[in-house]
Amino acid sequence: MDALSEALHSVQVTSALFFNGEFSAPWRFATPAQAKLKPTLSPESEHLVVFHLITDGKATARTDGHDALPLSSGELVIFPHGDAHEMSNGKGAKLFPSARLGPSISRGELAHEKWGGGGATTGIVCGYFGCERRAGDLFLKGLPALFKVSVREGPSGSWIENAIRHSLGEVEAQRPGRMAVLSKLAESLFVDALCRYMDELPLDRTGWLAGARDASVGRALAHLHRDPARAWTLQNLARESGVSRTVLAERFIQFLGEPPLTYLAKWRLQMAARLLRTTNRRMLEVAGDVGYESEAAFNRAFKRAFGTPPARYRREVNAASHA
Repeated sequence: MDALSEALHSVQVTSALFFNGEFSAPWRFATPAQAKLKPTLSPESEHLVVFHLITDGKATARTDGHDALPLSSGELVIFPHGDAHEMSNGKGAKLFPSARLGPSISRGELAHEKWGGGGATTGIVCGYFGCERRAGDLFLKGLPALFKVSVREGPSGSWIENAIRHSLGEVEAQRPGRMAVLSKLAESLFVDALCRYMDELPLDRTGWLAGARDASVGRALAHLHRDPARAWTLQNLARESGVSRTVLAERFIQFLGEPPLTYLAKWRLQMAARLLRTTNRRMLEVAGDVGYESEAAFNRAFKRAFGTPPARYRREVNAASHA
């Protein structure tokens, strides 16, 4: 079983490629933090991950408080927590006027701009992966502010890059369905990068992705995300995961910092909150959908986690969305 796939299936996601840039050195452009980007790029997303694929040439990525990250052709840099950042090549460059991208992006189109001082050329394709805030407690948890992977190492990444290059030509030719194709490729590129990053993690690394890579913890996570409403116990989860209760509990705490059933309880309540926000299902139905046998038990657990009963939570969310 694949824990990452199960987790991705359990959160709402959206993705797109929004900018195809041709820059000549020296050049630089800045990307604001996700709070400023979301209203334009993906207002329905609670969390925005921005990434840049270097298709030709070289660049440097910078974000406050971290070392600069050099990039070359075929490398993808990802900002999993939506931090403000800057991309550049060369010194003394004027800042690219990013407001020029606004009209194209607001129309749901791929912006294409050229900019720079006339030197060596860098090609960059920019995209985003939008998801629910709770993804921050899953596959994004523990990731650094920025990291890079080489998409050309291995057939899957190379295929995705080639498909993106081809699809950019389809956009220029105004072929029907072109933006839908780019959206799927953006998601594929991001997920493939996560898989590569997970494969390359040091053996002593902890966190959600490191746990998903571990054989026993990964199987347990996959089971919990595939069937969260099941009446799981440590015993039957360990049996399904192929290890003893002691080993599963110890390894789960080692990687995720909490026991399996504590993780499950938090995940169930996050799922319940989404159902309350996005459906009109009755409280008893929501409670059953996430594994609670009684509405009273669900109400108590939800209030402990969110500080308010589920019915009031739904009313407040609905009122805020219509304000």
